[in-house]
Amino acid sequence: MTLAVFFGCAFIAFGPALALFLLTVVAEPLRIIILIAGAFFWLASLLFSSLVWFIAAKASDPSNEALQRGLLIFGVIFSVLLQEAFRFLYYKLLRKAIEGLLALSEDGCSPISIQQMAYVAGLGFGLMSGAFSMINLLADALGPGTVGIHGDSQLYFLTSAFMTLVLVLLHTFWGVIFFHGCETKQWWEVGAVVLTHLIVSGLTFWNPIYLGSLLPAYLLMAGAAVWAFLVSGGSKENLRHFLLCLRSGTAPPPGS
Repeated sequence: MTLAVFFGCAFIAFGPALALFLLTVVAEPLRIIILIAGAFFWLASLLFSSLVWFIAAKASDPSNEALQRGLLIFGVIFSVLLQEAFRFLYYKLLRKAIEGLLALSEDGCSPISIQQMAYVAGLGFGLMSGAFSMINLLADALGPGTVGIHGDSQLYFLTSAFMTLVLVLLHTFWGVIFFHGCETKQWWEVGAVVLTHLIVSGLTFWNPIYLGSLLPAYLLMAGAAVWAFLVSGGSKENLRHFLLCLRSGTAPPPGS
């Protein structure tokens, strides 16, 4: 039973992201480098936020429950803001990289567009975020022990896997929207990414009322997916054309 929980939660949390990686990233060495660098930037943001949390926790009174709850809320907000700050730093770095690639290119064209960079960078952020969210839970899922034996919810591992899934995909969509906002100087898009990130992180305070956190998070993910699709140049027409090509068994032409 523990193996079934382990593999089930692992595939729920990372199955779609793994499929995206295998289908859209693994064949391109440059995309792999961008994804790994994106994961590193998220990891660096976690390191700095963990350092601040450690100092704040050591300097506070552990017996003061109100203070500890306030520190927890502060830690979540600070971590989210730091992640988005590092996302902006990564955007700046990739912008410089594109300029370098253009200078080295013989035809004056970059081998990868900023939209593709945004997608791969966001996927890197999401994969690393998901790994740190689930690694300890997956280790515990192997047992020994039974979830909910003392009257707690037996859905803990399952809901954690679904929340990890939504965060991995949201980071991917946020990356596309965030980079588009930076490229077009539409800073309200950047602000919207930061705000929705804060909202989704804050929803976890509803736990163990899991429906109160999962349902709004998935609704926000659906909205972010549509938004990312549109800012990437998507439309009803090219989506319909793509679906028709799939039905006929032919590949859509590049750029369609």
